[in-house]
Amino acid sequence: MRKKRGSAGAIIIIILLLGLGIFTYIKWFYVFSDGTKTGQLNRISKTGYVFKTYEGDMILLGYGNRGASGTVQSNEFKFSAVNSEVYEQLREYTGRRVTVHYKEYFGTLPWRGYEKSIVDKVELADESSYPYGSQGEELFL
Repeated sequence: MRKKRGSAGAIIIIILLLGLGIFTYIKWFYVFSDGTKTGQLNRISKTGYVFKTYEGDMILLGYGNRGASGTVQSNEFKFSAVNSEVYEQLREYTGRRVTVHYKEYFGTLPWRGYEKSIVDKVELADESSYPYGSQGEELFL
């Protein structure tokens, strides 16, 4: 009887370790979403006590709620940058309209950044095809 108890315990431990491994992979390493966003780069900074990470945000302009109040809805996209090269590009483009490629994870890791969205590529957006100029003024109604 004792052998069966020991082997059952070993199987339970193996199942628990396997479940923990799957949970860890899905939470911190599985890419949940992969895409691009375009907006005005608002801020980028190097931050952190132990792990220095690159954190930023950009304003995503939209038409949204143009009802009686005449306001334009906008959303903020918070992100972390993957490395110093992307950080330097973002610093150069601060205040301008950019398109970023990002990967979104379910969880954050201290050395990867504070945000779940990680930007790995950035380029200037074509401002001529957008109804707002580089200063955010409306070009036509």
